[in-house]
Amino acid sequence: MAGAFIYQIFTSTSLFSVGLYHIISTTRNFLRSPQSFSAKPYHPFPASSSSPSSSSPSSSSSTHHHQNRFLKHTQLYLTILCLLIALTHQILLSTDSDPLLKGRTPVHRLISLQSFAVILLFLILAAALLLSDAYVLPLPSDLFFALAAAAFFLQYSVSSSDANVQISDLQAKCDSVFARISLLASGLCLILSLKPNLFIFDVGFGGSICLLGLWELQTGLSLYVDAFIPEGCHKLLDVTSGVEGSTKCDLEESKLRAVAILDLMFLFHVMVVLLLVMISYVVVAKCIGIRRLGSYEALSTTINAADSTHIQMKALTGTQA
Repeated sequence: MAGAFIYQIFTSTSLFSVGLYHIISTTRNFLRSPQSFSAKPYHPFPASSSSPSSSSPSSSSSTHHHQNRFLKHTQLYLTILCLLIALTHQILLSTDSDPLLKGRTPVHRLISLQSFAVILLFLILAAALLLSDAYVLPLPSDLFFALAAAAFFLQYSVSSSDANVQISDLQAKCDSVFARISLLASGLCLILSLKPNLFIFDVGFGGSICLLGLWELQTGLSLYVDAFIPEGCHKLLDVTSGVEGSTKCDLEESKLRAVAILDLMFLFHVMVVLLLVMISYVVVAKCIGIRRLGSYEALSTTINAADSTHIQMKALTGTQA
C-alpha cells in the first residue's frame, strides 16, 4: 500500500506544480499586456540578465548562454522526467500480477497499456514543445493546444473505461471524477486552440491541472490511508500491495455514504482551486502594480518639480520686469 500511495503523492505534486506555475505565468503575461495577450502552452523561466566576466568574454558568454538555456527549459526537463517515471510505473503495473483479478488478466493489462499510451502521448507533446522552443521544430501554439485537447480526451476515455471495469465502487468513483476533470481540461484546450486570447479559459486550464493533482492526492488518501478511508469501507487484509480494487465497501449504505463523501471532497477541492486562482491573481497584480506605480510616482514627482521650477522662474521674471 505504501508504494501505491507514494506514487499518488508524486503524481499529485507534479500535476499541482505544473498547474500553479501555469496560472501564475498566464496571469503575469495578461497583466503586462492585456490587449496583446495570447495563451501559451508553455511558459519558459525568465533568463538571467547577469553579464559575463571581461577576462574571457567568449568562453564566459558561451557558458552563460548554456546556463540560461537550461534554466529556461527547466519546467520541460522536469515534466519529461516525471512522464518517464510514470511510463516506467505503467510498464511495471501492466506486468505485475493482480491477485484480485486472478493474475495478469487481459482487462488489467489492456487498461495499463492504454494508460501507458496516453502518458507516451503527453511525453511526445513535451518533447515537441522543447524542440519548438529551440526552433528545431517550430509549431504554432494553437496546434499544441489542439493536440493537448486530444490527449486529455484520450485520458478521459481511459479513465472512464477503468471506472467501468473496477470491482471496487470506491475506486470506480475516484476514476470517474478524474475522467470528468480530464474532459474539462480537454474542452478548455480545444477552446484555446480556437480563441487563444481568452484569459479566463487559459487560467481555467491551469486550474483544471491543479484540480487533477488535488484529486490524485484525494484518491490516494481515500484508498490507501486508513485514517481517510470512509467509514464502512476497508482494505482487504489478504492483499499486500495497493492494487486496484483492494479497498471495498461491504454494505450498500456504506458505499453510498463513501460516494457522498467523495463528492463533498471534490467540491472542497474545487473551492481550493478557485481560491488559489484568486490569490494568485491578487498577488501577481500587486507585484506588477507596485512596480508600475513606483515608476509612475517617480515620473509624476519629476513633472511636478519641473512645473514648480517653471512657475517660480516665471514669477521671478515678472518681478524683475
